[in-house]
Amino acid sequence: IRAGQGSQKTVQATGAGQTDFGWADTPAVLAGVDQGVKVKSLGVFLQTTPASVQFFDAQGIKAPGDLKGKMIAGTAGDALTKTFPIFLEKNGLELSDVKVQNTDPAGKIAAVISGKTDALLGYASDQGPTMQNKAKKDVSYLRFSENGLNFYSNGLIAGPKTLQGNGDLAKRMTAAVSESWAAAEKSPEPAVASMEGASEQLPPKDVLSEQFKTTLTLLHTDATEGKAPGANTEADWQQTIDVFSKAGLVKEAKPVADYWDAAKGIKG
Repeated sequence: IRAGQGSQKTVQATGAGQTDFGWADTPAVLAGVDQGVKVKSLGVFLQTTPASVQFFDAQGIKAPGDLKGKMIAGTAGDALTKTFPIFLEKNGLELSDVKVQNTDPAGKIAAVISGKTDALLGYASDQGPTMQNKAKKDVSYLRFSENGLNFYSNGLIAGPKTLQGNGDLAKRMTAAVSESWAAAEKSPEPAVASMEGASEQLPPKDVLSEQFKTTLTLLHTDATEGKAPGANTEADWQQTIDVFSKAGLVKEAKPVADYWDAAKGIKG
């Protein structure tokens, strides 16, 4: 298992056959296919987006309307910043109602802690617990999925080298990943403990536990509740494609089958 340096690079490396499988954010998969990268999803496992606006409780933000006039740290061109206007629109707001401060991904937490921005655009399973640990202040979230906007997040991907050259391996790998998530959902603590030493960049254990606890809330949509992790539906895929077509991340939307290899995925 190698560090991927972000979903975009993982999609490119997987499509080029530099790796047998990849773990990537679905918006990066859609954008890659749009640009001609030969890669497909074997199943999205984090099916509820962790995309959120994050802020300290002291800001008093309780609903999307409370964001009016706030300064929010975002990263130009990423999926969060591109979908934020749709989130605002779903909640009766316009982009002009807020101020988005373009910030590099690593600097967003520092911008909120220092008071340069009132909030940040991030993943509920990532920045929030880290920010809370660093500042020793409670963090709250406005999750996109709880305010009218959901789309697929991370999943397992493969390129032609695996899909065409070793389809049986692709099926077995997808089943193994599904089994792993099901086990982790039942016993989160051993799953967190197993990550020890996996990377020098891992956060403290209590932060990691909180991140993983949130991650486990992302495994299903209403359509897949009760099904094995990684079981996808065509309707959820289409909703995701539609969101990113509207956001401009996908210039020419293709059929669901161009993005998702259902035959090698988890049967619902």
